[in-house]
Amino acid sequence: MAQLRRDYKKFVTAGAEIIVLGPEPAFAFRKYFETEKLPFIGLPDPKHSVLKLYGQEVNLFKLGRMPAQVVIDKAGIARFVHYGHSMSDIPRNEEILEILEMLNGKLSVVQKASPQHV
Repeated sequence: MAQLRRDYKKFVTAGAEIIVLGPEPAFAFRKYFETEKLPFIGLPDPKHSVLKLYGQEVNLFKLGRMPAQVVIDKAGIARFVHYGHSMSDIPRNEEILEILEMLNGKLSVVQKASPQHV
């Protein structure tokens, strides 16, 4: 979450809102968000009901829930999903910001192409 906090203003500028769901009970989740002064929305999901809807994996050998990132557009359609295989397997903020730019139509076709295609 520190990575998301670092670029939070960039996400807001891109028209996104970050919502973090966690498996902790509401009290523990709120305390963590207040202690860490996280600027985005945090929703506790101790029964895992929302997390299950998005297929987030639980791996007890790797200390619980594996990370998952989902970009949902304004129509409610999931446009990007990344399921991590470890706690460090998460996309860089730059990757997510580029996806947001493409969804917002702010990247031209040339910019979307890899350098070898330009």
